[in-house]
Formats: sequence, C-alpha cells, structure tokens
Amino acid sequence: MATSKLITTPFTAASTADEVLAGMDLHGVRAIVTGASSGIGAETARALIAAGAEVTLAVRTPSTTAAGARLDLADLGSVRRFVEGWDGPLHLLVNNAGVVTAGLDRTPQGWELQFATNHLGHFALATGLHRALALGAAQRGETRIVSVSSTAHMRAGIDFDDLHFERRPYDPQIAYAQSKTANSLFSVEATRRWAGDGIYTNTVNPGGVATGLQRNFTPQQKASLDAAEAAGIFTYKTVEQGAATSVVAAVAPQFARTGGHYLDDGQEAYTVPDDSALADHPHGVKAWALDPAVAHRLWQVSADLIRA
Repeated sequence: MATSKLITTPFTAASTADEVLAGMDLHGVRAIVTGASSGIGAETARALIAAGAEVTLAVRTPSTTAAGARLDLADLGSVRRFVEGWDGPLHLLVNNAGVVTAGLDRTPQGWELQFATNHLGHFALATGLHRALALGAAQRGETRIVSVSSTAHMRAGIDFDDLHFERRPYDPQIAYAQSKTANSLFSVEATRRWAGDGIYTNTVNPGGVATGLQRNFTPQQKASLDAAEAAGIFTYKTVEQGAATSVVAAVAPQFARTGGHYLDDGQEAYTVPDDSALADHPHGVKAWALDPAVAHRLWQVSADLIRA
C-alpha cells in the first residue's frame, strides 16, 4: 500500500515506453493489454512485445492482421468467455481500455456505460483471471496489474447512493471521473486482498495524449481540456510518452512487490486533499482515490453487481 515516502524512478514526462524498457528481456512474460487496438494501449503492447513479452491484445474488434482476442468490457458475457478461454499463467494485466460518452448510455443491466466499461468490466476481468495471475506469481515471484486512470479522477469520488445516475442529472465528465477514481480504488483493494498471492496492482495517469478516446467529447469537455492546456495544467504527450508510465508500473524494479500506488509521469504521485483544485495540483492524486475504506466498499458493491 502507499507509504509516506514516495517511490521515484529515473523516468519523466518526456520518457517513452521504449526508454523504460531499454535493456530489459521480457521473454517468458505472458501479458494481456485491454484496449490495445489503438492509442496508448497499442503502444504499450508494441513496446512489451518488442522487449520479448507474449502479449494478448484484448479488443472489441480483433484485427485480421494482428494477434488479438475479442473482449467487450461492457458485456459480462464477453468478459466471461475471455476468461474461460485463457489457459495457463498470466504475469501482467494492463487494464488500459476505456470509453468516454457525450451523453447517458446504459448497458443491458441498466448500468451507466462509462462506469460499467472502465471499472466493472475490468473488475470482472481481473477477478476472473485471479487464478492465472496467482500461477504467474508462483512462477516469477510476483505478477502485476496496471490500472489506467486519468487526471479526470480529481473531478469526482464515488457516489454510492447513485452510481448509475438514476436520480441525479447526468454529467458525462462526472461519470467519467467517477470511473477513473474507481480504477485507482481497485488497485488499493486488489493489492490488499491479493498481495499474499504475489499479485500487486498500481494505477497510472498517462497524461494528456490525443487519442480516439476524445472523439465523443462534448463541446464542454473539449473546452475544459483546451483551457487546462492553455493554463499549463498539462502539456500534450506523444503516444509513446503516454504509454511510458503504464510500462513503468508494469516492469520497473522500483514497483516490484508493492501496490496501491498512483503513478504520474513515471513517479508515485503525491496525495492532495479532496477539496483541492485541479489547477493547483495537476500531478497529484485525490485522497478519495486512495481511501482504503472506500476501496473496500467499492469492491463489495462491484462484486455484488457482477454476480447479479
């Protein structure tokens, strides 16, 4: 779990995934990267493969020209089939896939789509693969899960009274923020539950990267992003730079056998108060995204939802 002394690495906002992996030999490492058909996920997978890892690209629409397996995180049946089709140990799971919606969309269960995809789908995937992850840890001493979050988590914590916007007015930015906070809370509780099995989970903020994720942004979301860039809250990264922090969490020795951390620009981020403004702390993590009590409650709620 997070400690008072923050974990540091030699990497920065300008580092690339290949630079993080320089000199590393990942032959024998079996990995899954969700959302690996484009953007940060594709670059994360490419860099891991270049270092020798065996990577399964878990995507909604597998390409005929690249090795991939179908996985629709908004469809629990699809997640179940993916898990049932996995054989043998798993050493690295990168929960990278995500969606942004401009309006309220729901799954067949009535779940708000961003929360369902970004959090619940990955929760079902990771818990379903627990045995494979434990086998991987028995082989290599540890396995790692990387949960990709966002600075957007600073906009909202978890509203347990209305997770799926059944009563409050729908705000896609708040819904996305809630799902990204959930990604971090998953890392906290997964590490608490699974560290004894050698499974450790950390969360990363890739930074501002122009990818297909922004195609559904509302005018308000685009304006907010432009204003943040103009104010110097963030500077756009290349896709290669955006994938770097995911790779740090996946392979850097500084994060061996430790979890529940939130990484930004290759380093463990400092914690900021929940009432702090994003403009004042663009590289921190809100306390609500690391709260162990909230993480425990979210795990129980999530487990109940996917069992229903």
